[in-house]
Amino acid sequence: MPEAIATNQTILVVGGGISGMSAALEAAECGKQVILVEKNPSVGGRVAQLYKYFPKLCHPKCGLEINLRRTKANKNLRLMTLTEVTAVEGEPGNYTVTLKKHPRYVNENCTACGACARAVEAEFDDEYNFGLGKRKGAYLPHNLAYPQRYVIDPRILGTPDAEKAKAACKYDAIDLDMQPEEIKLTVGAIIWATGWKPYDANKIQPYGYDRYPNVITSVEFERMADPFGPTGGRILRPSDGKEAKDVAFIQCAGSRDRNHLKHCSRICCMATLKQTTYLREKYGDDYKASIYYIDIRAIDRIDDFHRRVKEDPNTRFIKSKVASITEDKETRNPILHGVDIEGYHRYSNPHDLVVLAIGMEPSVPADAFPAKVRFNEEGFIVPDEANGAIFAAGCSEDALDVNRAVQSATASALHAIQVINRVAGTEG
Repeated sequence: MPEAIATNQTILVVGGGISGMSAALEAAECGKQVILVEKNPSVGGRVAQLYKYFPKLCHPKCGLEINLRRTKANKNLRLMTLTEVTAVEGEPGNYTVTLKKHPRYVNENCTACGACARAVEAEFDDEYNFGLGKRKGAYLPHNLAYPQRYVIDPRILGTPDAEKAKAACKYDAIDLDMQPEEIKLTVGAIIWATGWKPYDANKIQPYGYDRYPNVITSVEFERMADPFGPTGGRILRPSDGKEAKDVAFIQCAGSRDRNHLKHCSRICCMATLKQTTYLREKYGDDYKASIYYIDIRAIDRIDDFHRRVKEDPNTRFIKSKVASITEDKETRNPILHGVDIEGYHRYSNPHDLVVLAIGMEPSVPADAFPAKVRFNEEGFIVPDEANGAIFAAGCSEDALDVNRAVQSATASALHAIQVINRVAGTEG
């Protein structure tokens, strides 16, 4: 990839998820010079980890492939992966941004043949699958990864595995001498699209995520349901590998809670409704889904999807905030304890598997942000003139679903384009 060259008429987009890609493409297709930086080895973000979208239940890959084609075809857009922003200085129309580019240890000669991975023995937890499976020390992040180039995990440097990977490559693509780089760019506007991270379920002590193997999170369940995921699309109990056909879903796990995330994460209700359809897809009529909820927040067109799920005789809705979870020591079944507030009776319900619909929080916390901008109490960037020409997109701005995140990205691109147009007009 050619060295990134930027001027005060360049837009920097930080984050290569659905929001960052959308904002970068909108600006580049309007003729603006755009640099898109992503801290991971490939773009796609959280969307690349989904099995299906709601409410249409289509696969995210189709949308990602369209964006990747647009990215590859646009000469105004330059992509830098394994790159983070460490500092931002300056003012609207003239920012100096410091980037840290981490080495991939694989150059552009890579054909993604996989010989390096086959030669390496060391394995590590697979981040793409939330640690549910393993990956090699030389790896392709996932099957739709772009750039389509392998990565050498730095933990194998200096070991025989690194030399094995280098020796296995017929294309001289392994460069174990790559070093981190510090890069300074001048840009006129910045779109911050670093997205969200799942709330840490270990903090929700009454639900026992850290103690009971058959209590998992919604993002882990999503990867499990994917045929390309760690279980090949089978819904398996982590404790014994048996199929889980009686599954409980707990809403607002860490959201709308003054002890955790005070805000509603907006996607959780719909994500759970979607995930109950995975059980019907896998098992036909041979399953039970139980949704423990405070209220279901499904509006507009997605309310129709909610109604369809409610009509499924294999899915029941229990209006209750689950108080705690224990475990049956013999079966390893999680047991949910609480009160059904519609029937006003206490319950202790065993299930094969429990899925916590965990909330979303910004990937970059306010105290780690490299520039001075305004945040709300949940850590999302607040639109404000004091932010200058730094514009939030997607889940850096609020908890949003994919559709609204793309709308937010388009808005941020338009704001950035206005800044660049003013710069061009002043210098013209």
